[in-house]
This record gives sequence, C-alpha cells and structure tokens, in this order.
Amino acid sequence: MLVTVSDFSGVLRVGDLEVVVSVSDRRKSVRLTVERDASVTAVTPPQVSRDELVKIVEAKRAWLYSKLAEHRELGPVRPAREYVAGEGFPYLGRSYRLRIVGSGNEVRLIRGRLELHKGGGARELVHWYCRVGEPWLKRRIGPWASRMGLEVTGLRVQSLGYRWGSCSHDGRVNIHWATMQLPPTLIDYVLVHELAHLRQRDHSKDFWRLVEQTMPDYEDRRERLRHLGPDLWMPDQGR
Repeated sequence: MLVTVSDFSGVLRVGDLEVVVSVSDRRKSVRLTVERDASVTAVTPPQVSRDELVKIVEAKRAWLYSKLAEHRELGPVRPAREYVAGEGFPYLGRSYRLRIVGSGNEVRLIRGRLELHKGGGARELVHWYCRVGEPWLKRRIGPWASRMGLEVTGLRVQSLGYRWGSCSHDGRVNIHWATMQLPPTLIDYVLVHELAHLRQRDHSKDFWRLVEQTMPDYEDRRERLRHLGPDLWMPDQGR
C-alpha cells in the first residue's frame, strides 16, 4: 500500500532530524527549509510518498546540518549599522535616515527622519520599534482575528530571538520588534501565522489549511519573508 504524505501526521522523523511536513496542491516538487527558529519544514505535493520524502531528506542531510549549524551556532549575518546622521533604518518596509539631535531621550519619526539623540544607539531604537509597534499591531491584528473567528486577549512587542512571533493558550500574541521593519503585507502574514496557532498549535495540515483559507497567497508572502528577513537590522542588544 502506497502511503503518501497526506496520510500521516505533520511531523516526520528521519534519523535525528524532525521535519514538519505540510502538503500543498501548488507544489510540483518538495521544498525543504530551515526556518528562523532552526526547525526544518517540508512542503510537498500531495502525491509524494512517505518513503520518497525520507529519501529526499536523507539526500539533503548534509545541507540541512550546515544550515542548522548556521542558525544554532553562528546566527544569521546582519547588515552593520552605525548610529550616525544619514544611516538608514527600515520601518514598515521603507528606509528612514537618522538625524542626530542634541537633546531628548526618545527616538521620534519626524518629517521622514528618525531623530536619535547624540550618544543614543541600539537600545533606544529597539525601544522605539516596540513603542510604536504595539499600537500599530493591535489595530492591524483586529480585523484578521475577526475574520478567523478568534479572540486576541493581549499583544506585546518584544525580543523573541529567531522567532517572528509566539502565542499562548489564553489568546495572547507576542511579536518580535524587528517585524516592524517589514512591509505591512508581510507583517500581516506574521500575524495570521500566529493567530492560526491559537487554534492549531503545530504546523499540521489543518494549520496550513487555516492560514490558506485566511490568506490564499500566504506561500508567496512566506517566500518573500524568507528572503527579506536576513537583511533586517537586529543587533545583539535587541534579541
């Protein structure tokens, strides 16, 4: 009897590797990815058998180990930033240049410039992303939660390591402050992803089905996020 990936649960173990499997009618071949949190995911066409997927994972084992080592030991390479006049920092998908001012304690976005007081740096900028991000995200997540029939009991913006977001059983959602650097369409994907976890804790077929029902083009957004994420500013102080 042929067992396809559609016939077993969302987690496949291949040796010491744990692969979270999802099925997509849009895929014509298997896509293996090491995510930001160092988890391994596979998106496969429905007709791929379990044995075929095991062979693909085994063939890619060396590549997967190298990527996992980068995530777990070295961490992603981030573009360097200096806290000087004219340096650019992204916010909602656009780059804003710094203006260094002589007084004041808080970063402010005024007339297209980020004002940073002399001597300020990563700590102040991270605090600004958190401060402006919380009210913006609370307004943004409401319509998505309503569309999915879910209730959000709270939202916080904070450092989450290599995760874009997290959530708890009681309806609270946490979003990484670096998410505020993304274009709004990709922030929406992060929000929908976390909202879906309020109903489905793992990355099962039901989870991805819920995401797709809510956001039919989620795969395109996820792919853009995968390419854009490593280019965002994320200093050690902000993790």
